[in-house]
Amino acid sequence: MREPILLVLTLAAAVSSCGGPPRDASASDGGRYEDRLAAEHAGDAPDASPAARAEPRRPVTGAAVTYGEVGGKALTGYLATPDGAPDSIPGLVVIHEWWGLNDNIRSMARQLAGEGYAALAVDLYGGQVAETPDRAGQLARSVDEDRARANLRAAYRFLEGRGAARIGSIGWCFGGGWSLQTALLFPDSLDAAVLYYGHLVTDPDSLAGLEVPIQGHFGAEDASIPLDQVRHFGEVLDSLGVDEHMYVYRGAGHAFANPSGTRYVEAAADTAWGRTLAFLSRHLEPAR
Repeated sequence: MREPILLVLTLAAAVSSCGGPPRDASASDGGRYEDRLAAEHAGDAPDASPAARAEPRRPVTGAAVTYGEVGGKALTGYLATPDGAPDSIPGLVVIHEWWGLNDNIRSMARQLAGEGYAALAVDLYGGQVAETPDRAGQLARSVDEDRARANLRAAYRFLEGRGAARIGSIGWCFGGGWSLQTALLFPDSLDAAVLYYGHLVTDPDSLAGLEVPIQGHFGAEDASIPLDQVRHFGEVLDSLGVDEHMYVYRGAGHAFANPSGTRYVEAAADTAWGRTLAFLSRHLEPAR
């Protein structure tokens, strides 16, 4: 059943961070999207706040892993799992922001592991990490779409090969768009997808056949993703019978949930995180 977009949390802050995955014709805007992103990123930096160093709710183990190969090159990511849990616990494909697979994303993977998931943080930048908006933009724009899709397929197969009972995806900014792409890669087998201010696909033909429950979180002050596009995205999903839940947060902009960015909005991020965990728990049934 359709849940209306909610505008929540009247806050006095703004936010930023991200690049974009492939766009369908309905979302193409002649390059203006990239221009809006550049404006959103101006002055931002991946500087960790105390929230970025939060400990998981239960003991976890994290380590670098090779989760596949694309074009003869090994894919190296970060896998975090709850201590003592079997391999059959649900898996999550965790997709980094435009900064790359940095300590913030490893921390997020560890926090998700603490909730009962095998959280695999993938790397779509081949080991490169950005420290400035200019470099992040270069890396995001350099991503080869076919290789990125192959990378995400490998991540899904890796978790599947471990015996994951269910598999979902989650991503922020650049990764939010690719979380949606992961759902489109596995339209009837991915069990849930969470998008944090990711680039949207709104073409009904591109979304046809999608059976994956989708949850999205967006900042009302995010100039790179207009609210009418968020509404349209939810309406198209609803028309296709997709279980969708879109949330919009007042006073928050792009990357409001990134505790290692300069525009983190704690109240909005905390509310979004609670909704994320409830959504994932409902669809993935994590280890307790």
